[in-house]
Amino acid sequence: MSNVAHGALDILVVGGGAREHALAWAVRRSPRCSQLYVAPGNDATPGTRVDIAADNIEALTAFAIDHAIGLVIVGPEIALAAGLADELALGGIPVFGPTRAAAELEWSKSFTRRIAAELNLASPAWATFDSHADIDAALGWWRALGDKIVVKQAGLAGGKGVVVPLDDVSCEATIRSFFTTGAVVLEQRLRGPECSLLAFCDGTTARPLPFAQDHKRLSEGDTGPNTGGMGAYAPAPVPYDVDALTAQFIQPVVDHMRSIGRPFVGMLYAGLMLTADGPKLLEFNCRFGDPEAQVLIPLISNDFVELIVSCCDGTLAETPIVMRNATAIGVVIAARNYPSSGVPLGVAGVPPAANDRQLLFRGSPAGREYTAVGIAPTLHEARAAAYELAAAVAPAHARYRRDIGWRAHGAMLSSYAAAGVDIDEGTRAVDQLKTSVEKTHTSSVLGGIGAFGGTFDLTEIMGMQQPVLVASTDGVGTKVELAARAGRYDVPGQDIVNHCINDVLVQGARPLFFLDYFASSSIRAEQVAAVVNGMSIACAASGCVLLGGETAEMPGVYMPGAFDVAGTLVGVVERARLLPLSTITPGDVLLGLGSSGPHTNGYSLLRKLFDWLPLDARPEPLDCTIGEALLVPHRSYLNALWGALGDHGLIKGLAHITGGGLLDNVPRILPSNCDASITLGSWPMPALFQLVTEVATGLPIDELYRTLNMGIGMVIVVDAERVAELQAAIADPTWIIGSIVEGTKRVQLT
Repeated sequence: MSNVAHGALDILVVGGGAREHALAWAVRRSPRCSQLYVAPGNDATPGTRVDIAADNIEALTAFAIDHAIGLVIVGPEIALAAGLADELALGGIPVFGPTRAAAELEWSKSFTRRIAAELNLASPAWATFDSHADIDAALGWWRALGDKIVVKQAGLAGGKGVVVPLDDVSCEATIRSFFTTGAVVLEQRLRGPECSLLAFCDGTTARPLPFAQDHKRLSEGDTGPNTGGMGAYAPAPVPYDVDALTAQFIQPVVDHMRSIGRPFVGMLYAGLMLTADGPKLLEFNCRFGDPEAQVLIPLISNDFVELIVSCCDGTLAETPIVMRNATAIGVVIAARNYPSSGVPLGVAGVPPAANDRQLLFRGSPAGREYTAVGIAPTLHEARAAAYELAAAVAPAHARYRRDIGWRAHGAMLSSYAAAGVDIDEGTRAVDQLKTSVEKTHTSSVLGGIGAFGGTFDLTEIMGMQQPVLVASTDGVGTKVELAARAGRYDVPGQDIVNHCINDVLVQGARPLFFLDYFASSSIRAEQVAAVVNGMSIACAASGCVLLGGETAEMPGVYMPGAFDVAGTLVGVVERARLLPLSTITPGDVLLGLGSSGPHTNGYSLLRKLFDWLPLDARPEPLDCTIGEALLVPHRSYLNALWGALGDHGLIKGLAHITGGGLLDNVPRILPSNCDASITLGSWPMPALFQLVTEVATGLPIDELYRTLNMGIGMVIVVDAERVAELQAAIADPTWIIGSIVEGTKRVQLT
């Protein structure tokens, strides 16, 4: 720590990438900056360029002394690891950046893990191995862990010394290859969104900036190899208090480093993963991140140099950080072959005229060459500004991700209503129209509106003792928008038939015939044929007749290219076999039958969650593209269950998990004195729903299970003594997911 002279200063920024461009941009705007130097800088950084590499410690120190530099701001980790701050301090030059000893938090991942363990910072399981002779021990640790791991180079690697192996073969190969470069750290692989917590530090006090989130992986959906960062946004919608996480992860480290004689002055950056068990520490960096700097620095309202000076002078506790009421998003524009070595992109396009909503920071040739930053009151507006700038300046053959900020949608949603659908309002509408509908009922009507299908006693049907017609009318909903975008018109055709089949199946009925309704802005024969073909496929699979229906052309009602699909299905069941049975009672068991996907429900939420993710992206843990995962047809449960339904009484009740999820659909079949107790985690959650849970961090758990089926498409009520018998009668996998308990006709999630 050293005191900085009062008044205007000659300032040196060390580094030459987009991060240092952002630092120099902020420094130049300060009244305390007299003369600005950047070493080595790049062809776009403000100030005077100095042709000295960032790791040439002797030359940088000599330049600072010769030019009476009043403050040095260090950008890259390579200069800190080389001891630039130490040499400058010996020359009496104030510097924002930790000493080599304090920067060991970054240049040695083994050191960081030991400090984290000593301070009880929440972390993954880990082990460190120093030399090639430890390969067998490393392989043994991984196998004994029995979980997926992350393999890291223990030293600096420019953000690229981390590999997340996909399988056991690649894991062993990665471990072996990493030992050729030095010490290796192995860590248990965690799941969840990451966030960046950056804090100014003066050796005693830590003051955080808002959370940022960066995209380290090369490709859309956060897939592909790790890079130095392909984009970032801030403030990130993280469901934790930034001061609380600073107190948990940053301040204890600042206190500890001071206590061991290594006071930390500079920017301390904690990379955190927000797991289901809470935030956990992935790594520490000892400088501004890149690209986090490009989105955080423009949001700082303080005089940037004054803020830096307060860290060097030890007066940070007296210096509040003031942030703009805005959001920033940065899109990194990289060379075609990045992260492999390649050729520079060449001349950028012409950016829009200078304005206060777009900034372009120049990076490294043949690497991450530019960061296009958009700044606006909302993330949506900032994203539009960033991508407008990126499209204007990106040279031919440049690569940049199309989905920066895609996880933010889910983190900002707090209810299904926030996605534009109000379940409560829908329930109120049903309640209000129920009275009017029931005025038309006669003694032949056996089921109410709440069952999704009308039942009508029609004894004239020959061959049955007391046949009851069961009818269901429904629509596909907003899933059709995704189908239209992907050109998968057969999917909504299958969806509507299978949805209706399931809605009559829950009353024990088999389907007889289906009538369809198709409407669009303009009729296109190929489109209609594809939709109807999907209906034909679903009807044939369930022994149902597709009688025909209505095709409506309504320009001005539907947007160009938009369409809608609905229909009515009629089935039949013997009156004595109508479900649910009146014998459902506490002690009965709930079996779950797996869904094929989200059915046709919750797509207003799903489209919002993944709105910025291209349909061809393949985010983990999916084994297909997000478009393919979202467009799996709604399955029919008829063939899986019909054999078991032939044994009257074996199945007491069926609940098709559609709109309203488990929480609203299961109660439809419960007696008034019963609840359904459902145990979360009692069935394997499909990959798509794992991803939804990861992304929708702001959505309460009850809201998720009220909106989506979460992997259970049909719930079956069975006597506890006949569970094994029923499971043997169903070829598909089933899981015991709960039981019937005393209650008031609701679902308890446990």
